[in-house]
Amino acid sequence: MPLDRLHKVLAHAGFGSRRSCEKRIAAGEVEVDGKVVTEMGVKVDPARQKIKCGGKYLRLPDPVYFLLNKPKGVVTTLSDNLGRRTVVDLLKGIKTRVYPAGRLDADSQGMLVLTNDGDLCNRLTHPSFRVARTYHVVVQGALDPKIVEKLSRGVWLAEGRTGPVEVHVKKADREVTVVEVVVREGMNREVRRVFAKFGLKVKHLKRVRIGRLELGTLGDGKYRTLTTRDLDLLLADAPAPRKLEAPAPRKLEAAAKRRPEPREESETHAPEEE
Repeated sequence: MPLDRLHKVLAHAGFGSRRSCEKRIAAGEVEVDGKVVTEMGVKVDPARQKIKCGGKYLRLPDPVYFLLNKPKGVVTTLSDNLGRRTVVDLLKGIKTRVYPAGRLDADSQGMLVLTNDGDLCNRLTHPSFRVARTYHVVVQGALDPKIVEKLSRGVWLAEGRTGPVEVHVKKADREVTVVEVVVREGMNREVRRVFAKFGLKVKHLKRVRIGRLELGTLGDGKYRTLTTRDLDLLLADAPAPRKLEAPAPRKLEAAAKRRPEPREESETHAPEEE
């Protein structure tokens, strides 16, 4: 397991939100290998180091992996101060604290992976791994072939130039163009913004594939547990430092019965948002 910031490790283990865990560190409530740590930004390896918070030792939870078909109108956060429905609200019966590996904005829908495994989250979201994300997109108006060619070379946005954006036209008429779009970097709202660059409005956007794993027939707002084969398909084109395995059904059942941890703030693990 790679090193991670102490407050994040504590939050993932259920000791509170990241913000509240920072406060507990500053208050001297946290020990690492028997020594009190009060400074921010310290990195730890929870698999090798003994970490205690408020007198309780950190215990790494069993990893869990879920695939959700996010509907429109649901936000990709753990909690929302506007009272909007969040993706974790859809995971009925799952009490283990999980977080989304990537984002979809409220107007977009489709595949979203939720997990408590930081390794998997990093591999799915960090641009260096270039895990492909495929979208079904309906664009208002006609799509000039010259625009498709320009997208394939990358487009300049405020953050810099995007990587190649693959666009495959599936259907076209005067009013709309239906395309399949593949991106590998995931700048914030990248798909919508690259089309807007050419004056084209995205009317519908749905993520249908991550890596080689497809959404399939999973219903709107429904979720399922990922299998070991699913995880292999997710990361087939991004060699992993260790083989991920889905937990046994007995472990998943136990995880579902655990008490939910308090959620105090919006939290996510990737800038990518369509």
